[in-house]
Amino acid sequence: MRAAVYRSKGVLDVTEVAEPTLGPADVLVEVSHCGICGTDLHMVMDGWGQPDSIGGHEYSGRVLATGSAVAEWRAGDTIVATPQLEGCGACRDCERGRPSLCAARGKPGMDAFQGAFAERVRVDHRQLIRLPEGLSLRAAALCEPLAVAQHAVTRSRIAPGERALVCGAGPIGALVVTLLHTMEIDDVRVSEPGAARRDLAARLGARVLEPAELVAPPLPFDVAEDAVDVAFECSGKPSAIEASLAQLARGGRLVLVGTGMEHPTLDANRVLLNELVVTGAFNYDAGGFERAIELLAAGRLPVDTLIEPDDAPLEGILDAMNDLTAGRRAGKVLVRPGD
Repeated sequence: MRAAVYRSKGVLDVTEVAEPTLGPADVLVEVSHCGICGTDLHMVMDGWGQPDSIGGHEYSGRVLATGSAVAEWRAGDTIVATPQLEGCGACRDCERGRPSLCAARGKPGMDAFQGAFAERVRVDHRQLIRLPEGLSLRAAALCEPLAVAQHAVTRSRIAPGERALVCGAGPIGALVVTLLHTMEIDDVRVSEPGAARRDLAARLGARVLEPAELVAPPLPFDVAEDAVDVAFECSGKPSAIEASLAQLARGGRLVLVGTGMEHPTLDANRVLLNELVVTGAFNYDAGGFERAIELLAAGRLPVDTLIEPDDAPLEGILDAMNDLTAGRRAGKVLVRPGD
């Protein structure tokens, strides 16, 4: 089968590789669509990846074949799949309903992973989630990033009537904006340096700002004019993290969603004096994929706005990554490995 194989920083090799061999509990999936996410950009463009690995974990597809121990899936079933099993089910955090913190989870970004930037992918049958009739495979490819955005909103504990700031209007930031609007959060602002992404955020109904407009109060006990109750930092940039914290009202919450290798400076006095909460949002709520599918199937999200109109073939992944890194594309870029 054909796959886009990571070789080294900035280098993808679209080549023939061996089709995966199924174990008894495995399923072979024909990949329909696979999204390019921020982690994929880090792996390829920043050189975080493991040589000879295949990226891509935001995918939808059809079952082609099943292992000998798989009874509940048949060829032709349409699915999405979680990148890993949803927790061990037995550790302290799994029992508390927080599988993203499972004691048995691997090291994020460091485990071997052979993903869906390929015509076919092997997956444990327990990771599959069936799609309802009427939900297109293209729309279903948003399920994984939507589950990430849902988890960030859950961690924020935001309520109707509160004010929100989203820093970074990439695909996750755009999905956070969309989810907030479904919850009747009317005051949603987006800080984004890129013109294309500012335009996307505006089309999603947010009040758009440039990062320079986020002015920090001069002293840690001062509160910003028109402060927000919750800030979602979706870029992973130290300057954006610091600016987000400075925009919080007293008792506000900062949710860290974006990843990056550079560390911000934490204004501990601001946190202390204003009783701010800083929390991370890693992966998904328990049952997050199922709830994402329900939202997508209900037609409550502007899928055509969130997804870029032109899908990329395997040979177009690197060009799409360059466009995303440079800010020339704002929405979610989907790859069609079969093209």
